[in-house]
Amino acid sequence: MNKNAFTTVQLEKGVMHVYDFGSVKLHAYKTCDPMDDEVFIVEKDGRAVLLESPCFFDNIRALTSYLQGRKVEGMLVAYHGAGGTFLPDAPKYATQNAVEYSQNGGGRALVDQFAGAFGAQFDSTIHSVTQIIGEGRQTIGGIELGIRQTAEAFDVEIPEINAVYTHMMGHDCHSIVAGAGHADAIIAQLKDYIAKGYDLILTSHYTPEDLKDAGTKIAYLENLKAIAAGCRSAEEFKAAVKQQYPDYSGENYLDMTADFFFS
Repeated sequence: MNKNAFTTVQLEKGVMHVYDFGSVKLHAYKTCDPMDDEVFIVEKDGRAVLLESPCFFDNIRALTSYLQGRKVEGMLVAYHGAGGTFLPDAPKYATQNAVEYSQNGGGRALVDQFAGAFGAQFDSTIHSVTQIIGEGRQTIGGIELGIRQTAEAFDVEIPEINAVYTHMMGHDCHSIVAGAGHADAIIAQLKDYIAKGYDLILTSHYTPEDLKDAGTKIAYLENLKAIAAGCRSAEEFKAAVKQQYPDYSGENYLDMTADFFFS
């Protein structure tokens, strides 16, 4: 599947890119919110499973309206625990470590930070998970999913469309990288995606990408480590990265990466 082979539906807020795989459709919701969030809907026979949740009230209203007429069988709450007023009656699925991340860990800390930064437009309510899942195959709404636990939460394989969902990639934007070891872990993960030959890589903060994009991200992460090794401070590191990647978005993520590398 070509990552650009979609039809576009304009929502009240944000835009939906719809990929048609025949019996299965992938709806990729670009929220156009301050964090460039993406929410994914996998639809089969009128039944829908969501990957993540919108976190801003205007996006919640827009996506709720879009879902009218579709039976939502469940939502996977991995890295984005906020937005708890969205689809309050739908089953919510997560691994135990993802629940801890969202309720008490680093995910909750980020939600509190975002609530302070964005104010009343941001839904800081944490989703209540109703179904704890483990690693391996799960079938929700007639859709087979592969759950892979990560250090913070979990990634999701979608075999019927040969796609995988993870938190962040973005081939031409910065990501949160918690030091050289974390960079190596991401590189290993992306190399695994390339070896498995996925058609699409879905992430929480970028439109669907492909394996060429994964290669681009690997090169960026390798260079990020080299830049950090040659710098003595976070400010020097950020200046060097900006010089080499002047057109990259996500400067706030670069700030966080710099703090990790030079903490």
